[in-house]
Formats: sequence, C-alpha cells, structure tokens
Amino acid sequence: MSQPKVLIARGIFPETIARLEEHFEVESNQADALWSKAELIARLQGKVGMFSSGTERIDAEVLDASPDLKIVSNMSVGYNNLDIDAMTAHGVLGTNAPDVLTETTADFGFALLMATARRIAESEHFLRAGKWTKWAYDMFSGADIHGSTLGIIGMGRIGQGIARRGAHGFGMKVIYHNRSRLDASLEAECKASYAGKEELLKTADHVVLVVPYSLASHHTIGAAELALMKPTATLVNIARGGIVDDAALAVALREKRIAAAGLDVFEGEPKVHPDLLTVPNVVLTPHIASATVPTRRAMADLATANLIGFLTQGKAVSPLNPAALAAKS
Repeated sequence: MSQPKVLIARGIFPETIARLEEHFEVESNQADALWSKAELIARLQGKVGMFSSGTERIDAEVLDASPDLKIVSNMSVGYNNLDIDAMTAHGVLGTNAPDVLTETTADFGFALLMATARRIAESEHFLRAGKWTKWAYDMFSGADIHGSTLGIIGMGRIGQGIARRGAHGFGMKVIYHNRSRLDASLEAECKASYAGKEELLKTADHVVLVVPYSLASHHTIGAAELALMKPTATLVNIARGGIVDDAALAVALREKRIAAAGLDVFEGEPKVHPDLLTVPNVVLTPHIASATVPTRRAMADLATANLIGFLTQGKAVSPLNPAALAAKS
C-alpha cells in the first residue's frame, strides 16, 4: 500500500526527515531552495501534508491549486505565513510550535536589549576598524539596564519570560501593554504592571516588542509612536517584521529621536530597509531569536509530531484552526 505524501518545504535536520519517512513518502528540500508560489504549488500536488519553516505563504490561491492538502505544520510559533481563514474554509488544518522556543527567545530578546542599550555592536565595529587609539570618559556611553523601566508590548509567553528576566535578574520596573490584562497572579510572578500603550511609550527606558503580527498590529510602532518615546530610550523588536515601520525607525535613529534599536525581524525580510544599514545606533540580527540547536530541534520535533499525529490518528498537538476539521467533513 502506498504511503501518504508530504512535502518538507525547506532544509531541515536529517533526523526529522527520517522520522517522517517512517510514516510517509517524503519529498524534502535539503538544497534549501526558495521556491516561487508556482513552484510551491507544483510541489504540493498529491501531498496531504506540508512541513513549513514558517516562510512559505499558504493562501487561497495555493489552497485552490492543492486539493489533496490536509495540514500545514509550521515549525515556528508565528504563523502569519498562513491565511488561517482561507485554510479553514478549505478544510486544511494549520499548526504551529508554541512553548518549545519561549525561554530561548526570551534569552535572545534580553541579549539584544543589552547589546542595544550598551552599544556593543557599534563599539565592536569601531574597534575592528582600528579607530580605538585611547580611552575616553564618554566613549560609547550607553544606558543602564538595572534599575531602569522595561516596557513590553505583547505579554504572551515570551513577553512574560522577558519580564521575569528584567524584574528578577536586573531589578527593572516592568510595565506592559497587551490586548487583555494578565491575571493578577501572572502579574505578580512577572512583577509587572499594566499600562496603556501611550503611557508605556512615554515612560519606558527600554521598549521590547513581542506582539504577534496581524493586520491590526501592522506598524504598531510608527513615526507617531516613536515620537512619544524618550530620546534616551531603546527599542527592540523580536516579534515580526511589519510590527515596526522600519523606514520611520531609520529616520528616528538618524535624527537621535530615540537612542538606539535592536532588530531581529524586518519588513520584507530577508531584505532589510537600506536606511537601517547606514545608521550606527542599531543592532541587526537575521531572525535568529530561537536559534539554538536544542530549541530548533524541539521546534522541528513538534512540527513533526503535528504531522504524524494528525495524518495517522486525526489529532494534532497544537492546532491553530480546529474548525477546519468541521469544514472538511
């Protein structure tokens, strides 16, 4: 009897491929080619499942052309590559990989915050260029982390992880803004207090963005929001590209309206707005907040478990749109 066919859309651990091959006929992309939409559609023909890195866009056009598809399993926690409404209408389940990357991503968010506030990248470039010839009292003076006010926009699992690190590790005053207020017990655990968005932007010494991307959160931080921030403040984005208006941020950095920024995600990535490449007071990393070997393996394992569980037993570990199952039936 022939096995169901699944597609792995990007390069992945060989062990992941081997595990899926125990259950399915697998087409993998170990060359890690970036397929066009037409190429992706062609590869999806006859496939019932897809293992996605989170960069492949699954929309109504793809779904219309891929009638056998039953599940798309993202190995990322974010899923703005998936048109969930269209998938539900087509009876295609979407899954993601929450929880397994929370602490690692929070670690990185705090690392990026510290590098930004203390001007680590800027000073390294200075040193590497051979410009360090003497010590000076004000050389690359940055901002303190300890005892400062940390503002977090998006207080989900990762936001809470950053809050705990700031409050318990560095004695920071933590304020947060979220679509809904946390339970009092969670606020106490994070030593965090709720604030309106405008109040947070005006008050915080360091602003960290951890809000999921949606049309509603597009350009959560634009020119108007940047104008509210202190000229000494820093901004860190580990959420998704599009949460920040990168062009407006580049202007604010160049004109020193805020002190510095740290960005792991970008609008239109892997392209980066060219103006961000010309300002010195920004730390830029290529979407690597979850990039440790144990975490990336855990993400791949969860995506694999979602595929196997759903296609062999009808049960996914972390479904995004269970209503798709009713639509399919």
